[in-house]
This record gives sequence, C-alpha cells and structure tokens, in this order.
Amino acid sequence: MLFAPSGPQSPRRRNRIKAILITIGIVLALYFLFFAGPESSTKAVNNDRPSYAQRPTPKPKVDSIDEQARPAIRKRKDMVVASMKSDDTAWLAEYFPDWSRSIYVVDDKKAPLTVAKNKGRESMVYLTYIIDNYENLPDIMLFIHSLRYQWHNDDPYYDGVPMLRNFQVPYLQKMGYVNLRCVWTLGCPVEIHPLTDTHRDDVHAGEYFRTGFSELFPGEPIPNEVGVSCCAQFGVTRDTVLARPKSDYERFRVWLSNTSLGDDLSGRIMEYSWHMIFGKPPVHCPAAGDCYCNVFGLCNLNCPNDAVCDNRYVLPPFSSLPKGWPFLGWKGQEQDPTYGLPET
Repeated sequence: MLFAPSGPQSPRRRNRIKAILITIGIVLALYFLFFAGPESSTKAVNNDRPSYAQRPTPKPKVDSIDEQARPAIRKRKDMVVASMKSDDTAWLAEYFPDWSRSIYVVDDKKAPLTVAKNKGRESMVYLTYIIDNYENLPDIMLFIHSLRYQWHNDDPYYDGVPMLRNFQVPYLQKMGYVNLRCVWTLGCPVEIHPLTDTHRDDVHAGEYFRTGFSELFPGEPIPNEVGVSCCAQFGVTRDTVLARPKSDYERFRVWLSNTSLGDDLSGRIMEYSWHMIFGKPPVHCPAAGDCYCNVFGLCNLNCPNDAVCDNRYVLPPFSSLPKGWPFLGWKGQEQDPTYGLPET
C-alpha cells in the first residue's frame, strides 16, 4: 500500500505517482479479467450472451392446478357442426374466422371428427362433442347444422350467415342457453303431449316421448306438455353444460345408441329435450319479438303476436331448397337475396 509523503511535492513527482497508480490499476484489472476464476476466459468472450445453462428456465403460466391437467388451451367459442361427406362447410371458415369449428362428419369413419354410430341425427354429434370435451369445454358453444341454406335457419332466405352474424353472444352468456329459432312455426306453443298423444302418420315423437323421457330422465315427473321452437340448433355456455355431470350425457348417448326407435324418432325426442337438458322448463317458447331482439339484435320488427314477426320467416313448401337457391326461387324465378323477400 502506498502512502503519500508529507510536505510539498514537485509537479514532476506528483505526475510520477499518478502514472504508477494508473499502471497498478491496469494490472489489477487485467488480472481479474483473465486469471480470477476457472471460467474467466469463457465469461470474457461470452459476457453478453449467457449460455442456456445460465438462463433461467421459464415457468409455465397456469391459473390453477386444473389448467395444468388440460391437454390444450381452452377455446373461447366453438361451433359444433353435424355434417355429412357431401356437405360444403367452407362457408363457416369464410364468414366466421373468429370462431373455432368442430365439424363432425357422421358418415366418414376416417374423418378427423366423427361418431361411433350414426344415429339420432345431429344429437349423436352433440353428445359426442360434450362427452369428449367435457373437461376442456370452451366458454360458449353453438350447436348447428352444416349447410348455409336450409329451412331450419330462422332467416327470410334460410341463410345461416346473417343468422349467425347477428347472434348476440352477451345474451347467451347471460342466459346460459338460447334457441337459434324464434318463430313459433313448428314446436311452439306446444308440440308434444306425452301423456295423451296417440299415433300419427308423420314422423312425430308424441306417442314415444313418454317412454323416451322416462329413460332419459329417470325419476323425474313426465311433463303434461313439451314445447320449444324446432330444430335443434342452439347456443349454450360451458357452465350450463357442466351443471350436469358427464355421466348424464353418457347415459343420453347410450340411450340414443341402444333404443329400438329409428334415426328419425330418436333424433326427434332429443330435439325436444335439449332445452330441458340445459335447465329450461318443458315449455320454453319466448315471444318471437323478444327472441329476435335478444338473440339476434333485431329490435324494431313488427310482431303481430307472440308467434311470429313480419318478414322474418315463412315455412317453405318443401324441406329441400331448390337448386340455385337463393338466386333462383321455388318456381325457378330469379330473385335477389340482398333485396326484398323470396316468393313462395
């Protein structure tokens, strides 16, 4: 250690001491840089780029223990689609890219999503989706059919695009379940009288509904009346689905697979049971005006009664739309779906 001598110093002596101190400082710096520690040379070369061993391992972000068990990030909103190989479902990706899409192909065992048994119409798809995704359901789901133009769609031209574009997600989040059909044509105010219905020649679930209800909902009282607007297209929230245990949906699917009733009747019984499965009363028929406003944001319609609103829906003369629809009408006439209403 150096001590400065007492008394006045000449400028030359002060400069010499200063130079010595600077030299000592440089030597010490070089020593610590190159010789202090066995990894000093590596540190000098890679000082601005730490090795992977030196980098902290990032911890996965999880909200809860349940999140760690989930195989994938949960979807926020998903369209669950029942389709066949011949159906064109490209319109869903084109018009609704912000939705996830789970498209089941019921008549193709090699499809990425399919069903073990093609029975019960769309119901087998819906139940399979719920069962397979029960632990990882999205926040909201729309259960729909595959075709853009189909008579089931509550739209003047039976067009699924404006129907789904207008769908009010906040209302579904509030209610837990909503039907995608507001008009009372078919299903409302009462479709089935389980205790008194007798045989009808057309495909009608009435006389079979009592037995089907007892098997689907064992121990629950059979309702006197059942009513809901057809046709098994609806929205539901994750919490509403989870209000029932997974075993309920598994039981429903076993019934659908094993019942002696054919595809049409078993599907029809399920069609008029979904609203009860998701917590609504046996007769669930909101006024059409309220439904169009709440579900689709169409709040300025003229609705002469609870069953219908003007210029929204007319039951078509046939269940299959004519070739060329919506640009060609029922009689082959040209029509413009962007203006006016179709002729019947």
